[in-house]
Amino acid sequence: MNLPAPIFELKNVTQKFHQFPCLTDINLQIYPGERVALVGSSGAGKSTLISLLNGTLQPSQGEVWVLGHNLARTRSKLLRQVQRQIGTIYQQFHLVDNLRVVHNINAGNLGRWSFLKAAISLIHPLELETAAKVLMQVGIPEKLYERTDRLSGGQRQRVAIARVLVQNPAAILADEPISSLDPERSREIINLLCDLSQQTGKTLISSLHAIEYARNHFQRIIGLRHGRILFDAPAEEVSMTMVEDLYRIEPQRR
Repeated sequence: MNLPAPIFELKNVTQKFHQFPCLTDINLQIYPGERVALVGSSGAGKSTLISLLNGTLQPSQGEVWVLGHNLARTRSKLLRQVQRQIGTIYQQFHLVDNLRVVHNINAGNLGRWSFLKAAISLIHPLELETAAKVLMQVGIPEKLYERTDRLSGGQRQRVAIARVLVQNPAAILADEPISSLDPERSREIINLLCDLSQQTGKTLISSLHAIEYARNHFQRIIGLRHGRILFDAPAEEVSMTMVEDLYRIEPQRR
């Protein structure tokens, strides 16, 4: 059976910061509709990998391809069009706290709206039906006009997800989306993201610390250790031995 073209492809990618390697020789393909979890200890390279996938970071070596385009060789106008197809959810939410929820949701339209339309919407919110629809999808329709800083952490993460839904990208990247949430809210957000991915067919890639969420909710797990891929396997094939190797603490050198 012929596989579709990958939505993301990394070819021999190395990423260094001040000559310190964060990722080394990464080769990776991710296909449309996949739900992929990136797991590993802090500093393993998960957030760096997500920044490469959404084009906010250029690799020190190698090539990053998104939707059939080599990001380093794509002209700025086309690059912006490609990046609009990638929605990113951050652990810090990246919301404007002193604005109402509707305005934060409508920020997902900024790639399509003119400056004038965006400015008008800050005074008189536009496309309210769309904003209300996505807020219903994430389960808090009553919060449309609430000030964002009055929401709980879980509710704010739902607003961030709603903003990405308005953007309507081909793929959603979630960088540690539950790191600041309690266990119950964490389950709710992971369930929500995976349900939305299944319902819409959007590719979902999420970095996670909790291996149980990766094993129970994602189709494929990529284990990163010291900036290298230790394993890349279907979730049901990831054994406890593989997980123990991933998080193994190495003895300090004397």
